[in-house]
Amino acid sequence: MIFKRKWSTGLLAVTAFISLTACAEEQTKPASPSNNTAEEMDHSTMSHSSSGEVPSTLKNADNPKFSVGSNVIITDGHMDGMRGAEATIIGAYNTTAYVISYEPTSGGKRVENHKWVIHEELIDPEEAPLAPGTEVKTDAAHMEGMENATVRIEEAIQTTVYMVDYTSTTNGEAVKNHKWVTEEELTSK
Repeated sequence: MIFKRKWSTGLLAVTAFISLTACAEEQTKPASPSNNTAEEMDHSTMSHSSSGEVPSTLKNADNPKFSVGSNVIITDGHMDGMRGAEATIIGAYNTTAYVISYEPTSGGKRVENHKWVIHEELIDPEEAPLAPGTEVKTDAAHMEGMENATVRIEEAIQTTVYMVDYTSTTNGEAVKNHKWVTEEELTSK
């Protein structure tokens, strides 16, 4: 009888320990962010740097909040190494910027809520801004499989977009002529 009681007590203690450990592990897991950030999206195929060429129809911003040559801090992390990076403004343009989702033309996993493609990078679009749900092709080549993909517009904002140079906060890589960062994603240094 004593043996059975010790065995039952021991089993109860082990079961309680396992249950408490599982609860503790669940509580220490980080909460999932409510919006798509670099942690949720794989940008390993993204071309962080570019030639600096812009569409011929893209218009320079007349009076941008951040002037060309000024130094800023990137406050959004839609790619690893961006959030908190110091950047230099290379170009400022007035346009409509879009959050898009698409199936890469090169195959692979669908890209959801990619930031940003601008109106001038769309192929034969209707007048800006395009409504959410609109499907159109793009000639942007920010990521592998993006060029000539049919994209779905998820969100459109009329804004100033910036081309920036910055140094990645994660690997120290110098990124040149990065397209695009919106005015809302920058703050003065």
